[in-house]
Amino acid sequence: MRWRMRRKMPNQESELTVMESAETANGGTPEELGVNETMIDPATELPESTVEESTEGPREVVSRAEFDQLKAERDQLLDRLARLQAEFDNARKRAERERVEFREYALGNVVEQFLPVLDHFELALKATGSVEQVRSGVELIVKQMGEVLQRMQVTPVPTVGEPFDPRVHEALGTVDREDMPDQYVAEEIRRGYRMRERLLRPAMVRVAHNAKQTAE
Repeated sequence: MRWRMRRKMPNQESELTVMESAETANGGTPEELGVNETMIDPATELPESTVEESTEGPREVVSRAEFDQLKAERDQLLDRLARLQAEFDNARKRAERERVEFREYALGNVVEQFLPVLDHFELALKATGSVEQVRSGVELIVKQMGEVLQRMQVTPVPTVGEPFDPRVHEALGTVDREDMPDQYVAEEIRRGYRMRERLLRPAMVRVAHNAKQTAE
């Protein structure tokens, strides 16, 4: 028998027996009798597209209403993100503006306290008194300026008679002094200042060199 099956099924032997009986009884082949493979076993061969669909499974279908709802939620999230970004930018600009305004206010407050000192300097320049009178007036102005600095918590750096400290002192040289300990500040050339714990500028000094202590 030339008839060939593409897929072997569990009931193949019984089907072949039936076909052989039909061939013997009628005296013809299955092709001559009009019998084909599909008539024998419809499940033996399925279209390729049908097999693929059965392996992949049904695809999920999203309705128009669900699509519109998801799109609306996405638009709401994007709008909220844009609002948060705008609020952040506004907060950053406001903080920068407040910082600049605070700096200008603090600077203006400092300048305002020094204006009376400037006025007294101008009066001293216009004075026609003796040298002693002018000197006395300048001393009063320096005192007034010191009071302004004190209100701003600006204090001078201690120098003469203090141990030399490179953190707050800047040495411009040494002087031989036997009446002072070695490496102590002997002279102050320019006063240094600090605001609270912050050093504004170091004091320029000369340091004592005691030869006796060095020899010992």
